[in-house]
Amino acid sequence: MRICFYAPFKPLYHPNPSGDLIIATGLFDFLQKQGHELLIASTLRSRWIYWKPWLFPILLKERIATRKRVRDFAPDIWLTYHSYYKSPDLLGPGICREMNIPYTLFQAIYSTKRQRKLTTAPGFYLNRRALLAAGHLFTNRENDLENLRRIISSDKLSYIKPGIFPEQFLFNKEARLQMHKKWDSGKSIVILSAAMFRPDVKTEGLIWLIKTLASLANTTSRPFKLVIAGDGSERRIIEKMAARHLPGCVIFAGKIERKQMYRFYSGGDIFAFPGIRESLGMVFLEAQSCGLPVVAFDNGGIPEVVQKNTTAFLTKAFAEDKFRIAINQLLQDAEQRHIMGNAAAKYVRKHHDLKKNYLHFETLLINHAQPIIQAQ
Repeated sequence: MRICFYAPFKPLYHPNPSGDLIIATGLFDFLQKQGHELLIASTLRSRWIYWKPWLFPILLKERIATRKRVRDFAPDIWLTYHSYYKSPDLLGPGICREMNIPYTLFQAIYSTKRQRKLTTAPGFYLNRRALLAAGHLFTNRENDLENLRRIISSDKLSYIKPGIFPEQFLFNKEARLQMHKKWDSGKSIVILSAAMFRPDVKTEGLIWLIKTLASLANTTSRPFKLVIAGDGSERRIIEKMAARHLPGCVIFAGKIERKQMYRFYSGGDIFAFPGIRESLGMVFLEAQSCGLPVVAFDNGGIPEVVQKNTTAFLTKAFAEDKFRIAINQLLQDAEQRHIMGNAAAKYVRKHHDLKKNYLHFETLLINHAQPIIQAQ
């Protein structure tokens, strides 16, 4: 099958990593490995473009160029990854309508509250236009599925469980020994965390975690070290907070290539990150796959990627006492860490193996394109 692929929020091969980029890349790579021929229809990033009139000529020029690329490619279907009010798909719906190409969306999002604010209303209606144009929509969040049902009939909606390729995140004993030596962890329990140091909820979550662990350090009988993977513009701020609240107990591992993250996870005993309003949280799946128990907030899409009280302890957002108690419980009980970690690895392989989940998605995608394919 010939597939046009477009990611309006963050194009493939964008230099700044994120969960969205990981999902988009994984989806693209999976379809290629299945033998489908894919064309990146455009690399235009539409983020807030409707409030940037100086970019409108570029949008028009790109639409003309994209239409030519698509015509020459002669696709069986168009697949857009992630359209929402900030980055609506402004290319796919019109081009597909003009050229009679089945149009589909993966990780489509619909939020009615966006229509009530002047700053987001244009994006809301442009995104709504794209959603209504799609012949089929796929989502990897149950909450988004419910919201989409407000305007899309159920026969046009499919839920695909979020996931990773577990074989990329396996516990490695040798890596664990190397990480412990590198971090000079000694007899300390190693708490891991990972996030991009952006000026948003990622940095807010890391600072909150550092402060919470600082209060725990004064009461727990078990020594621990916090090792954080990631980098970004807010690094100096986070480092200052760590030096002030947890002096000598925080190690900054820097930015780690995703293919090397299994080594990072292998060196830990617990994975902790609040995940403030986290949409999905790929790091929680990765950490569990490597056999780590998780402590996080019970919000956003996190409950969809962990098994509460079996693979993870989830607390109400910003409930510092409960968060601290959850971590301390794992600090004190090596057997519980082991039991939850084993359960976590099994859970990911059973429910969040992308190869299994995407096979179902592939079948639905082929079925939607089948009438066109048969006509040819």
